[in-house]
Amino acid sequence: MSPRDPSHEPVSVGPTQDEARLRIQWRDGQASEYWPRDLRLLCPCAGCVDEISGVRTLRPEAVDKGVYPTAIHYVGRYALPFMWSDGHSTGIYAFEYLRQLAETRRAPEAGIAEPRVSGAGSPEQE
Repeated sequence: MSPRDPSHEPVSVGPTQDEARLRIQWRDGQASEYWPRDLRLLCPCAGCVDEISGVRTLRPEAVDKGVYPTAIHYVGRYALPFMWSDGHSTGIYAFEYLRQLAETRRAPEAGIAEPRVSGAGSPEQE
């Protein structure tokens, strides 16, 4: 197992100024913003992704457009679990995974809307 990249540790986690997105300020100075529903759709837990095949089993139509986190906690120094307004709470989002979501785009053909996350500077709008 490779050592954790310390630049992929958050220094702050909270809502954006307009409270529409989640904002993570990373130790390396980068900032990422995530739409709540996109994070819920990309939940990495075994209830949302088949553990054997890796195929996402969570259907986008099953997730309310207004879903939001009701609580966010830290798991050690490596991840954030979200308690969602739809009652889901088993996903643990590793910092590396959250950073990867902000740095790369999920392909629309994967069956999930492309995440509208952004790096530092300009959050994308839809």
